[in-house]
Amino acid sequence: MLIFRGIPSLAETPIALTIGNFDGVHLGHQAMLQRMEAAANKRSLPACVMTFEPHPREFFTPDQAPTRLTSLREKLELFAAYGVEQVYICRFNRQFANIAADDFAADILQRKLQTKWLLIGDDFRFGAKRAGDFNLLNEAGAKLGVEVEAMHSVTLDDLRVSSTAVRQALAGGDLSLASRLLGRPYSISGRVEHGESLGHKIGFPTANIQLKHNRPPLWGIFAVEVAGLDDHPLQGAASLGVRPTVTSNGLPTLEVHLFNFDRQIYNRHVRVDFLHKLRDEMKFPNLETLTAQIAADVKNAKQFFINR
Repeated sequence: MLIFRGIPSLAETPIALTIGNFDGVHLGHQAMLQRMEAAANKRSLPACVMTFEPHPREFFTPDQAPTRLTSLREKLELFAAYGVEQVYICRFNRQFANIAADDFAADILQRKLQTKWLLIGDDFRFGAKRAGDFNLLNEAGAKLGVEVEAMHSVTLDDLRVSSTAVRQALAGGDLSLASRLLGRPYSISGRVEHGESLGHKIGFPTANIQLKHNRPPLWGIFAVEVAGLDDHPLQGAASLGVRPTVTSNGLPTLEVHLFNFDRQIYNRHVRVDFLHKLRDEMKFPNLETLTAQIAADVKNAKQFFINR
């Protein structure tokens, strides 16, 4: 998969394109990518995605922007898994936000990217003051030689599949619903970092996973599987939170205790799949009480895997 930081002055070949933030790459996004891939193959065009960094809401209202479901790396890995051939990552800044909708269609989509087929969500808005929509693109496309198609919402048991719905499921601890909306377990990927070795001292060594999420979409103690260390996922229990019993810095930390595992894995890149929430994070009066609770959490996580 080719990755472009920005828009080239002229694409090498005409393309089929879809545009969006694609946070989480949920079932609705997957349906868009599948539709685009089919249209691209039919027209012998590369299947391409345009996405934005940062998320436009992070640019305009950073204090009110939703928490991210996927980091940029995670999103790119999912694009590749779903057959995307090229990705254009647009730096969303004031200059980009001020591009008029007509100019976006004529200059970026048609002239620079040579878009021949375009798919957008039925609620997609673009251009300065969000003036552009499907109708504008459809009219412009007729003049510019671009086929434009709208993708309607995907529903699951009458629930509209959306990044918001996934966030709500995760925040409520409903990992089963989140998994159904995503078409896979919710996961966080990152490099294994050195921690404070507290887990070793209390008998439950943990792998500390680098977090790219300043505000993770879920908190608590979980039964998890970890991919990237062996030829099959490894089972464990994970804590994702601010560790109120041992620190007051308020920084989110992801720690995973793998069952029956004793290998050095620092700097390895892994994926943690969250399968079941065991409980909320709590502050305990002392380290002894915390250690006893961790033992109970590990026991409960193992029981989850036995019963699954």
